[in-house]
Amino acid sequence: MVGYNVQVAVDAKHHLIVAHEVTNSGHDRAQLSPMAQAARDAMGKPRLRVVADRGYYNAPQIKACADAGIAVMLPKPTTSGAKAHGRFDKADFVYIARDDEYQCPAGERAIYRYTREEHGLQLRRYWSSACPQCTMKSQCTPSTERRISRWEHESVLDAVQLRLDRTPDAMTIRRRTVEHVFGTFKHWMGYTHFLTRRLINVSTEMSLHVLAYNLKRVIAILGFSRTMRAMRQMGA
Repeated sequence: MVGYNVQVAVDAKHHLIVAHEVTNSGHDRAQLSPMAQAARDAMGKPRLRVVADRGYYNAPQIKACADAGIAVMLPKPTTSGAKAHGRFDKADFVYIARDDEYQCPAGERAIYRYTREEHGLQLRRYWSSACPQCTMKSQCTPSTERRISRWEHESVLDAVQLRLDRTPDAMTIRRRTVEHVFGTFKHWMGYTHFLTRRLINVSTEMSLHVLAYNLKRVIAILGFSRTMRAMRQMGA
């Protein structure tokens, strides 16, 4: 797209930018793993915990992070209209791992039927033969039976939700971390557009903003004298 999407990874303790990137992508769904791994490499940590917003939710990206030893926390977007129409959501169906079945709100079991590929993902499909006679069917589906899809690596997504449930303030931490940085940039730039054009030039302009921001943050944390001393030691 004709536009620039700025990505930043921010250290939650000191609010320092540890990685950044400028892309032409109109959304964030393909940026989670690249930015998380760039942050981990910059910080020199073998393992890392990353918090992002729902715009980054992408199953293969989350799987790539898990494979790299990066534990991510982000909310899942609500894409089903069932809950909005007063019907049961997929979250109301409990997966029984030992049986590879789902238990529905009526107490019946949705069993595995077949696997299909959708958008490059292998999805397993489940439903119960009891659906047509179920007394709760009107609360569940207008179709003949309620069909449930499960990605072959759904356990990775389940782990993300479990971490999020155990960290109720995760999204608050995200907002006061990365939004603080973007708010500072917008204040400095006067809420205007980039001054340069073309991706390579905008990337350079953004890098200068990041350099200035991090330098001011370090001085605020260490003080001018300690910052200068640290810079001399790094240059030695």
